[in-house]
Amino acid sequence: MLKVNYFNGRLSSGFVSLFSGRMFQFIGSGLIGIFLPIYLFKVFGLDINLVIFFYLAAHLFYALFLPLGARWINQIGLNNSLRISVFLFALYYLCLYLVKYDVFTFILIALIVLTLTRTLFWMPYHTDLAIYTDRRDRGKSIGLLWATSTFLGVVMPLIAGFLIGNYGYGLVFILAIAIHTSSIIPFLTLPPTQETYSWRYFETFKHIFDKKNRKLVLANMANGAENEIGVVIWPIFIWQLLQGNYFAVGAISSLIVLATISVQLGVGKYTDIFDKRKMIRWGSVLYASGWLAKVFVLSSFQIFVIGTYHSFTQIFKDTPFDTLNYELIADQGHYVDEYTVIKELAVQIGKVLMLIFVLLLLVNFGLNWTFALAALASLFINFL
Repeated sequence: MLKVNYFNGRLSSGFVSLFSGRMFQFIGSGLIGIFLPIYLFKVFGLDINLVIFFYLAAHLFYALFLPLGARWINQIGLNNSLRISVFLFALYYLCLYLVKYDVFTFILIALIVLTLTRTLFWMPYHTDLAIYTDRRDRGKSIGLLWATSTFLGVVMPLIAGFLIGNYGYGLVFILAIAIHTSSIIPFLTLPPTQETYSWRYFETFKHIFDKKNRKLVLANMANGAENEIGVVIWPIFIWQLLQGNYFAVGAISSLIVLATISVQLGVGKYTDIFDKRKMIRWGSVLYASGWLAKVFVLSSFQIFVIGTYHSFTQIFKDTPFDTLNYELIADQGHYVDEYTVIKELAVQIGKVLMLIFVLLLLVNFGLNWTFALAALASLFINFL
């Protein structure tokens, strides 16, 4: 157990191992992160619809396979499942790099591998995080995760933008695979957890539509829907606005993140003190206003100013939202993994629905108007 003054109690060894592994993953994925949609956009001949179809298929496959995979994890074990996912993620990155040689074949393989990777990683990860964090310090723990991720987000886009601009995507994929795979080292030290997924395939979907889970499901659908615009559409939008300058994309992204670091840990601390739902309410309204402002972005300076404001407000939305999510899941006792699956399914359903709406919107409107959809979705997280 590790004592840190920031926390009321002691950090569990499980959280330390989980946190350390995620740091390697944050660094590895940070090299690809914002540039992956741009990479796919170029691979697909600048056809935004094909990029959206890729992400839509990825989320749909994951949602359909997750309840089956959760029962499969019973045989493997939560922590072994998480460890296997590390190597599958490396294979996924490799498939993406090889896409340029045979688009159809490697995109199909990448989708299959990504589905397995997500199934084996996210359910065990969220379950372990709920188990390994103490209720008194859960907000601080989530804040620490976000703050460290944010800190790394200052450097990684800048480095990635420079490397891609000068050497192409090959070197970045190699580095991302090597660093991400290093997360296996701390994951090997995770203490054992005894959770068994008990619901059958169709029973899982029945619980999603159960009235008692409605708020949890709707809030996470909204969160997933809003997040998808930030992951898929925003990077392509700013890349086009900056005329394909990779370094400028990375530099502005880094500056935005740098401006938000000091706030994150403080929000995590106060999340454990104040009413989380009130924080979510105010945070979501401010965050939605940031999305609306992005509709009218026309220059690199506006990307920075509005992006910085949006990142500030995201902290006040995501930290209490994630903390409350984990509290609700942790309170389910032996059903912690079942409710983790419900949360994950809700997120994927939200992403799929959002991408369908985006496809319809793009028939008559530009990319920037998808940000209005994200603004609307972000308000619905208040169902939690």
